[in-house]
Amino acid sequence: MGDNPRPSLAIMTEPNGMIPPDEAAVSPPDDEMDEVSGLLREWNAGERPLTPGQGNDVGSFQSSLTSVTSSILHGVVGEGQRVYAAYGKEEYGLPMDDQELDRMDLCHTKYFSLLKQRRFLSPISENPQRILDLGCGTGIWCVEVADDYPGAQVVGVDIAPTQPQWVPPNCSFELDDIEQTWTWRADSADFIFSRDLILSIRNFPRLIDQAYRHLKPGGWIEFQCHTGLLQCDDGTLRDDSTFRHWANLTKTACERYGTPVDDPTRFKEWFEQRGFECVTEEVYKMPCTPWAKDKRLKLIGAWEQHNLMNHLEGLTMRLFQKSLGWTEDEILVISALLRKELRDLGVHAYWPYYVVYGRKPMRP
Repeated sequence: MGDNPRPSLAIMTEPNGMIPPDEAAVSPPDDEMDEVSGLLREWNAGERPLTPGQGNDVGSFQSSLTSVTSSILHGVVGEGQRVYAAYGKEEYGLPMDDQELDRMDLCHTKYFSLLKQRRFLSPISENPQRILDLGCGTGIWCVEVADDYPGAQVVGVDIAPTQPQWVPPNCSFELDDIEQTWTWRADSADFIFSRDLILSIRNFPRLIDQAYRHLKPGGWIEFQCHTGLLQCDDGTLRDDSTFRHWANLTKTACERYGTPVDDPTRFKEWFEQRGFECVTEEVYKMPCTPWAKDKRLKLIGAWEQHNLMNHLEGLTMRLFQKSLGWTEDEILVISALLRKELRDLGVHAYWPYYVVYGRKPMRP
């Protein structure tokens, strides 16, 4: 792809400039779509801890951070007229507006199902005193863990004040940049957790080093993150497909942005190098569409298909413009082409989702 893997709009559109008709995309059979719709209805009818969009009021920050500038509290308008975080040394690649917060809450539910109704895999003690969530996003994980462990103080940290106002009394949030030097007391946390810090962290080894120093001896660390390394085991994903092309472009763009998509594949190595013991790596296959036969995986695939279909521009607008020099029109065109392919359930693509956890030794 060279130094600037930028397509010509003439290649991606018909001679009249219109997006080509949906010839390659294959609509799933009606019975498959009925099954997926039924699964989504079942989920919507069930108990959901936080409805997407609920509890995103930043009012709790307004009173405690009166000296913080408006741009930090409310973000700044950037690429694609989306709102982005304005706090932190480095630019975060994704928006922080309501649309993105809804996406993050949906992803939370998706990951919870992927891990078979578990929020984390680390075998932490029954009575942890202090739990940190690095890059907590909407705060939904913190709220649920605070309910599960009422004796623990659960602290979520993020560069955007997008957490709910009404939370359990043992749950709190801090506005901070976790890539800077931490100000918490060393050896103070029983469990440090992070999820989906893709497009966020430029130096994972340094982050892991800080986590090591702030964990109590015997405390646990766990990183969860999907990679952008698109996979397919049966050859149904063509090398010349828009999906494969988009994934390769995303990989290149993330490398230039300083946030490689394959960083999660090195979590285990970095944990062990820092001195963590009992390091365990588990890799899950997360379907990109509802192609799987298994009911649970089909629902997960439906959520991921919704994630991609409805949020492609948010996922790529800043990244492709800043790293690849693309125009907004070029991004809109490739997004439209990719949406067509995402309707084809004959393509069995998936993302590898990494869960890596380890324990700080009782004695250094």
